[in-house]
Amino acid sequence: MSVPDDLRYSKEHEWVRLQGDVATIGITHFAQDQLGDVVFVELPSAGSSVRQFSSLGVVESVKAASDVYSPVSGEIVERNVKVIESPELVNSSPYEDGWLVKVKLADKADLDKLLTPDDYRSHIGETAPSGGD
Repeated sequence: MSVPDDLRYSKEHEWVRLQGDVATIGITHFAQDQLGDVVFVELPSAGSSVRQFSSLGVVESVKAASDVYSPVSGEIVERNVKVIESPELVNSSPYEDGWLVKVKLADKADLDKLLTPDDYRSHIGETAPSGGD
């Protein structure tokens, strides 16, 4: 399962990519794999405020509906309209085209409460990729 090393992760299977003071948020490869085929995504509008570890939207699949929790606090500056129109992007490209929202961070210290890639791999029961011997 793909766990990019340049991201931070929540225990609820969301990822964060920080660029300046804006965090791009999505759900992990593990989460989309567990959900199955995503058929609907509901996201807040730009200008909405989110709090760390509070619900920010819903992802529905053929199996279940699941809340998406914000890994950081701040203000939504953009939502991914493409993923609302084509929810399957969450499955086909969870770390690139399937991102959900961009949030202007209220406090960069929020990132310290998230999992590192190695911590997340342990959380989902995976071992870190070997660097070779």
